[in-house]
Amino acid sequence: MKKTLVGIFALLASLSAQGQNGSTFNIVENDNGATLGYSPNSGVKIITVNGLKFKDLNKNGKLDKYEDWRLPADERAKDLAKRMTVEQIAGLMLYSGHQSLPSAASGFGAGTYGGKIFAESGLQAWALSDAQKVFLKDDNLRHVLITKVESPEVAARWNNEMQAWVEGVGLGIPCNTSSDPRHSGQAAGNTKAEFNAGAGGAISIWPDGLAMAATFDPSITKQFGNIAAQEYRALGIGTALSPQIDLGTEPRWYRISMTFGESPELATDMARAYIDGFQTSTGKDEIKDGWGYKSVNAMVKHWPSGGPEEGGRDGHWAFGKFAVYPGNNFETHLRPFTEGAFKLQGSTGMASAVMPYYTISYNQAKDGTNYANGFSKYIVTDLLREKYGYDGVVCTDWLITGDEGATPDQFMGKPWGVEDKSIAERHYIALMAGMDQFGGNNVMGPIIEAYDMGIKEHGKNFMRNRFEQSAVRLLKNIFRLGLFENPYLNPLETAKIVGNPDFMQAGYDAQVKSVVMLKNKSKVLPIKEKKTVYIPKNYYPSTKSWWGDWSNPSLDYPVDINMVKKYYNVTEDPKKADFAIVFVSSPYSNNDGGGYDLNDRKEGGNGYVPISLQYSTYTAVDARDHSIAAGDKVIDPTIKDRGYKGKTVTASNTMDLSTILTTKNQMGEKPVIVVVNLARPMVFNEFEHRVDGIVARFGIGEQPVLDIISGKYEPSGLLPVQMPANMSTVEKQAEDVPYDMECHKDTEGNVYDFAYGLNWKGVIKDARTAKYSKK
Repeated sequence: MKKTLVGIFALLASLSAQGQNGSTFNIVENDNGATLGYSPNSGVKIITVNGLKFKDLNKNGKLDKYEDWRLPADERAKDLAKRMTVEQIAGLMLYSGHQSLPSAASGFGAGTYGGKIFAESGLQAWALSDAQKVFLKDDNLRHVLITKVESPEVAARWNNEMQAWVEGVGLGIPCNTSSDPRHSGQAAGNTKAEFNAGAGGAISIWPDGLAMAATFDPSITKQFGNIAAQEYRALGIGTALSPQIDLGTEPRWYRISMTFGESPELATDMARAYIDGFQTSTGKDEIKDGWGYKSVNAMVKHWPSGGPEEGGRDGHWAFGKFAVYPGNNFETHLRPFTEGAFKLQGSTGMASAVMPYYTISYNQAKDGTNYANGFSKYIVTDLLREKYGYDGVVCTDWLITGDEGATPDQFMGKPWGVEDKSIAERHYIALMAGMDQFGGNNVMGPIIEAYDMGIKEHGKNFMRNRFEQSAVRLLKNIFRLGLFENPYLNPLETAKIVGNPDFMQAGYDAQVKSVVMLKNKSKVLPIKEKKTVYIPKNYYPSTKSWWGDWSNPSLDYPVDINMVKKYYNVTEDPKKADFAIVFVSSPYSNNDGGGYDLNDRKEGGNGYVPISLQYSTYTAVDARDHSIAAGDKVIDPTIKDRGYKGKTVTASNTMDLSTILTTKNQMGEKPVIVVVNLARPMVFNEFEHRVDGIVARFGIGEQPVLDIISGKYEPSGLLPVQMPANMSTVEKQAEDVPYDMECHKDTEGNVYDFAYGLNWKGVIKDARTAKYSKK
């Protein structure tokens, strides 16, 4: 009777949580066993064996091994893989394109509902779009990447709609939903927002990448992973497309901001802590070996590191397809993977999935090929699987099998090294290289074509076994989370978990610890009294998005002035101010994805230009004479050299320098504090000698900085990367080597080197700087 009442109460809770328009689901409890959740509309029934309840997912009236929650995930996965058709396995190998909840009316994330845009459909925000219904049912897709969601409750309700939809199809395999990082200030979309520990609801905001590395504290990273995993599971997310543990040895690379910096030791410890936090369940939440109902698969990226991009250009575009190793330092870039992600302290042992980067690891494959990492048998099978013994899922980065654009600057497919092959042939090459899954592909057709190619070359038995091998890996990551037993969520519980006050406070505390004070002349900081501050407006130039859309230029405050007024009196007249704070961003330009200018190509050049880390106009007089790597088989085969020596560029936000210098002139002898938002290393010699204080943040909001400037907290962050003395040292450093730049030395005699930072007493020397000193 007690068990029956528990089930009734659980069912009532779930039904009330769903509301009038969400999918309902039933809950069935087992004493000392798994809790089952299923949709009454899916056709799935509950069968009883020896007094225990199981879901009959394939509706054959008997308990099959893959339905038996008492068995190990590996045994269940092998049983299910053998039952699957080739088409079902092909669908399992798909990883969807980015899905917004609800779908946008146009552009990125667009979709329709009954042939109408969402606003005209009359449906709720958690309804499945037309495209989602097709790829889930017709293409057997079971891995969905979600991006923007209207609210946590909408995400939970959409999860239930989606899981009910697939539960009634075929073998009843649930979906494994994933997400790119959601907890950073940029992901939240508003770094200017004021922190409110009692707000809750959205998601907790944490430092990410370089910001997390700046804490030099892996325990904070592990705490983040643990909290983020709880929020992810409450949103229906079972896989994190993170962490990004590329070694940040190339200062011009725009994705360095998402790394844990240039130290192999620090990046390795951060990687291990992050994954342990995400993957490990304990106590009643654990199913087996650390996996369980609070676990989230970590897809670590990007093998074998995308960090050493030649000239800082990025592999999302054809102009950045090459990673180079002038310092012969390939093995060092593997360490965050081999010593961190694959050697966890927690019970799960190693990261459950790996994503190779877009790049061609130039001249590193011992088989003589120069394929992008996702197509390279040497990189995936010989190195990752055989040498380092990795048998988890290996998933391509998004769109590597698609066709590239007409010019190197277009954001389209990224088939580097196999540009002249068909889409189906690229799938086949990747499969034979050892890949399990294809990111950004909603259609199973090319995988079926690749399967047929394999039959012709290797025979049907070989290809069937090859497909089952990937299926087992993919299925294990779903079984270990308990999704086969209960993939459903209570939206009321989701609302309580995601962004709750405790999680929000923990994230904010971590943000504060990521702030680095670089300069404090005459101990001008902290400024505790409620003095009068002048904050100049910033000019924001028109910039081009990945998809070629241009923003409108604007002149605006870089911080919420109402928030500043809680700390200081604010004036628009520098003469009336006691001090000034200038908020700026590190230098960037419209070709920051990687140093290519189509206008240069149209005018007879090779198209390649420098990436500058300074505000003012820069000419690359010290660049290498010729590029290390070059070549485009299809779109620009005549370009054999990607060098840019002697070419000139100016940062798009060059006005930030003018704002700093003008403010100093206006303030005279009164203190000027510069707060710089560092997306990557930058050259400080253009203005450092003119200002009194410099505070650095890495993508977090302005409020933690104000809390430090005002003395509420003491700065404790340390630089996770070197700050170059000039652009000459940037050009002369090797893309694959850490700590190889001359660093900026300020007027106070301090050098902006790796692990440098100030507190109120002076240069920080503690256990962190001792442990992670340059080696």
